[in-house]
Amino acid sequence: MKAAFVTLGCKLNYAETSTYERGFRAAGWEIVPWRERADLYLVNTCCVTETAGAKSRSEIRKLHRINPQAPIVVTGCYAQMSRERVQALEGVALVFGSDEKGRVVSDSLALFSSGPEAFPGDVPVFPAYSSGERTRSFLKVQDGCDNFCAYCTVPFARGRSRNIPICEALRQAREIAALGMREIVLTGVNTGDFGRSTGESFLDLLKALNGVEGIERYRISSIEPNLLTEETVDWIASGTKFQKHFHIPLQTGCDELLERMGRRYTTAEFEAKLSYIRARMERPGEAKVFFGIDVMAGLPGETDELFARTLAFLRRIRPAFIHAFPYSVRPGTRAAEMDGQVDERVKKERVAALEALCAELHDAFTEENRGLPERVLFESRERDGRMSGYTGNYIRISRPYDPTLVGKLTEVTI
Repeated sequence: MKAAFVTLGCKLNYAETSTYERGFRAAGWEIVPWRERADLYLVNTCCVTETAGAKSRSEIRKLHRINPQAPIVVTGCYAQMSRERVQALEGVALVFGSDEKGRVVSDSLALFSSGPEAFPGDVPVFPAYSSGERTRSFLKVQDGCDNFCAYCTVPFARGRSRNIPICEALRQAREIAALGMREIVLTGVNTGDFGRSTGESFLDLLKALNGVEGIERYRISSIEPNLLTEETVDWIASGTKFQKHFHIPLQTGCDELLERMGRRYTTAEFEAKLSYIRARMERPGEAKVFFGIDVMAGLPGETDELFARTLAFLRRIRPAFIHAFPYSVRPGTRAAEMDGQVDERVKKERVAALEALCAELHDAFTEENRGLPERVLFESRERDGRMSGYTGNYIRISRPYDPTLVGKLTEVTI
């Protein structure tokens, strides 16, 4: 039996899909590319924007055309938010919402009456990690969010904030190490909120994972600035496996819009947090800290003057990367009903301006690190006789392909 998978959206979805794949393999199935004719297709959907929802429907229709006889299983955020619409699509056999992910593999296999269940029943958080690469894995430690920001559907699509216990995170990290992977990226919807459902703390999680043998470095994929505490920064800076790489959402660089959108910090607090991290983690002659920052263009009420202030703020705090994307109206959210909706053409222009600034800041960051020593974890992929990998502070390094370096931390000069 053959199964094919399509994943849309965030790193959490990729970690979950990879876990579904392992369940099917354990039941004796072969995993094939989605363009091939399969006996079952699984689509892990996204609904963060209107475009993502349309893409999810398009992928389902495409798979049905490839093999009209194959059942299509649909899960993910769009399945949660638009269940009836998904169920009405031709070829869809099963739809799983955010609290049903523990049944995806067992119920899908039951369609073919083949073998024992691959997973137990529902758990508070569906445990997941990716295993498609030889060097790096995305480990899901948290799901859901309680913030209910004005523009966001995540709390409705993925549920309230909850997490796996530290003991489960350690078990999965050891599994990842046993597979030969050397780097783990901690993922979650609101990763820094870890512990809400188990009474543990995010820092306790980091300290426990730091002791897992075989894992040589960790990254934190995304964390709200108000949840990245000075105590956590101090511990990371003390000499741990956690890298000089932080992904911190900003969304907008003006306090009026931060307050209007229900964000829980000010620009001054955001800037102070980056300054504190730099002061604790940057030393002369050593690599600089990489900050990746999310910025949303065209939030309701964003005037030309407020957008100009966002650009000026970004120039002042100097992130290494800006993930820029346009605000998308999501029905049912507070922002969808707000005055001051921004024209789509203006949003597109502002995203372009943010991307141009990103290129400028990333070039400056790379130049600032030139000549400094770092370690690279080289990946297995080969292209045109070369291989590449990332430094601890997330600069991509390329060199002639050498299979002996795959999965090994190698000293380089940036």
